Amino acid sequence: MSRAWRRIVLTALVLFAVVPFVWAVIASLTPGDLLGGAPALLPSHPTFANYRALFAVRAFWLPIRNSLVVAGATTILCVSLGAFAAYALARLDMRGKRAILAAVLAVTMFPQIAIVSPLYLLLRAVHLIDTYPGLVLPYVTFAMPLTIWLLVGFFRQLPRDLEEQAMVDGATRWQTMWRVVLPLSAPGLATTAILTFIYCWNEFLFALSFTLGPERQTVPVAIALFRGQYQIPWGEILAAAIVATAPVALIVLAFQRRIVQGLTAGAVKG
Repeated sequence: MSRAWRRIVLTALVLFAVVPFVWAVIASLTPGDLLGGAPALLPSHPTFANYRALFAVRAFWLPIRNSLVVAGATTILCVSLGAFAAYALARLDMRGKRAILAAVLAVTMFPQIAIVSPLYLLLRAVHLIDTYPGLVLPYVTFAMPLTIWLLVGFFRQLPRDLEEQAMVDGATRWQTMWRVVLPLSAPGLATTAILTFIYCWNEFLFALSFTLGPERQTVPVAIALFRGQYQIPWGEILAAAIVATAPVALIVLAFQRRIVQGLTAGAVKG
């Protein structure tokens, strides 16, 4: 493919990704959306009324808080526990490592909808419906395999010589991991944490099934349930979508160098 065609394809892909977002921003500033019509492409009198209604009328800060709590707690648990599991699978000599990794991968192959009913009955039996733990536990189940697979690949690329040298100097396996492996794994840990957080932030099915009211609903559920009595409030929906996208975009922009380092860690040779 020639350089000109590459530029054309790249420009088309960028426009395909950016134009809908720009249109959503413009449409969220359209005053006519409050009356229920389809969003205008270019508003003649931009207004922040949709954003004000979002927080003053619908209390959208509540689902944002819920999403931050659930996604943050899930990310901390997955990265903390997954790092130990991934290190054991990457470094320790034991039988059945491939079988364990295959089982971890198999967990991600189950469709969420297939286990919603038994999970709901289980969470109801232990009184965790409409609670933060009732969301965090199912999220951990599906996010942990992603965490383990990413970190196993990263730990395998770290040079063994550094760990062996630390052990020769008298360090235990725990000290070696804490003082040598984890500091070197900062890009991989950051990448894994960001991807896990984004997955939990965007999750919809579990949040819809295991919450009963706005007190515990997350951002995707709150947006999906935006309804008017006689119309669809497109302006508020698009404003909520922009507000929900902003934290994820800011995280990616702030840690984009870490993400690239983590995803390209396999190119580093010890």
